[in-house]
Amino acid sequence: MGSGSGFNSMGEFNLEAKWLIDPKLLFVGPKIGEGAHAKVYEGKYKNHSVAIKMVPNGDTAEEIVKRDARFAREVAMLTKVEHKNLVKFIGACREPVMVIVTELLSGGTLRKYLLNRRPRCLDMRVAIGFALDIARAMECLHSHGIIHRDLKPENLLLTADHRTVKLADFGLAREESLTEMMTAETGTYRWMAPELYSTVTLRHGEKKHYNNKVDAYSFAIVLWELIHNKLPFEGMSNLQAAYAAAFKNTRPSADDLPEELALIVTSCWREDPNARPNFSQIIQMLLNYLCTISPLEPVIPPRIFASENAVFPPESLSSLMPVRKDLGETPNTPVENNRGSFFFCFGQCTDRESDV
Repeated sequence: MGSGSGFNSMGEFNLEAKWLIDPKLLFVGPKIGEGAHAKVYEGKYKNHSVAIKMVPNGDTAEEIVKRDARFAREVAMLTKVEHKNLVKFIGACREPVMVIVTELLSGGTLRKYLLNRRPRCLDMRVAIGFALDIARAMECLHSHGIIHRDLKPENLLLTADHRTVKLADFGLAREESLTEMMTAETGTYRWMAPELYSTVTLRHGEKKHYNNKVDAYSFAIVLWELIHNKLPFEGMSNLQAAYAAAFKNTRPSADDLPEELALIVTSCWREDPNARPNFSQIIQMLLNYLCTISPLEPVIPPRIFASENAVFPPESLSSLMPVRKDLGETPNTPVENNRGSFFFCFGQCTDRESDV
C-alpha cells in the first residue's frame, strides 16, 4: 500500500493515530454475523452503535502469518476509500485482539432481506436502485485499484429504512497491482467468475492471473438474484454451480428479462473477462434502463408561463431538472432518457488520504 495507508503487503500493522480504536471504550454485544475468518458483533464505541469484527487467533505459525496479512490488508483498504455505498470505517486495533470497527447497519444483509420476501420479487425500480448502489460502490473500489473478489448478498448490508445498500467485508479484497500474488478459487463459489478456475484441475494454492472484471461477473449474478429473488443455479451445490459456470459456460436463464436488462446481465457474465463492461458503463446502462421503467416527469415552475418568450440563463437550467434520490444527488454525467430530455447523476467517491 502507499505510505499514506501505513501498511505494506506483508501484513505490517502501523495505523495512523486517528484510526486507532481505544479498546477500553469498546463494548461488545450480541453476535450478528460470522464468516470463515472472523465474527461480527453489535457493540458500542464512545456511546455510538457500531459493528465489531473480531479476528480469532491462529493455531499455527502459518495461520498467524496469514491472519496478520489479511487483517492488515483489510484495514488498509478501509482507510483508503470512502463512499456512501461502502460501509463506513471507524477504526481498528490489534491488541488485546484484532478488531475492525465500522458503522452498524441495522437493516441486515441483502441475503436476509431477499429471503424474507420470497417468493415475492422486488419492485423492479427497487431492484435496479439496489443494483446502482452496488455498482457505484464497485466503481469507487476499482477507481482505487481495488478488487473486492467476494461480491455476494451476504456482504451487502442495508440501512434501517431498507432504501440503501452498502458493500462490506474487505477480507478478500486486493490491490489490482498484486494480481500476480492472488490465489485462485478465492471468494464464494456460486458467485465466482469462471476465470478463477483453470481448464485443468488446479493444485491447492496455485496462483492465477485475473483482473477486476471478476467483480463484474459476480455483480451479474447478484443482479440476476435481485430481479428474480431466487438462488442462482438453484438445485446445484456451490461447487456444482462453479463447475457448470467454469467448464460448461452455464449461466442462470435471462430469457424472461426485458431486452435492455438482459443485455446488462449477460454482458457482465460473459466468458471473456475483457468483453465485460466496467462499472462506469454498468451504471450508465442501469440508469438508461431505469429511465424506461420510471421516466422523469418535466418540472416546470409557474413563472415560466409569465412570458412565452422567457429566456433563462444557462446556470438556471438545473432548476428544471428533477433530482431523484435513487439516481444520485449531485449532477455530473448526462444521461438521455426515452423522452429526449436529460438528467444527471453520479456516485460520490472520496480518497480518505486526500482529506488528511
